[in-house]
Amino acid sequence: MLKLTYTDRSFYLECLTLSLEEWVAQRVILAMRVGQCLCIEPSTASFLLPIDLPGVEVLKAEVKRDDREIITLCACDTEYMEVTLRGSWLSNGSEDAVGVFVTTISDRAEFFLHKLWQESQESSASVMSE
Repeated sequence: MLKLTYTDRSFYLECLTLSLEEWVAQRVILAMRVGQCLCIEPSTASFLLPIDLPGVEVLKAEVKRDDREIITLCACDTEYMEVTLRGSWLSNGSEDAVGVFVTTISDRAEFFLHKLWQESQESSASVMSE
């Protein structure tokens, strides 16, 4: 399962071993126990990845293999591609963009997507420090 946590300034991508159903059930129970409002709705999430990362071609092949159309890749320009995922958005129901997006694709595609996202974070951090 992929979990994207969106904050005011950025997002963080995690690859979790729990099933989507188990994770959502645990999140619902937590919200009930602490008296927190929880809104769950179908949604999409998108983010950019540098197109020149090693392994992008492997991810493209994995996406072609998966016929459920949960993940799509689209070239934005010569430097970036947009990754769009279909899944569920969990938030407190307010209109702000803070919340958690969860989805499940093939284990292999999740692994490659997470690895590419980590590499993109490392490369952008090294560019910022230079």
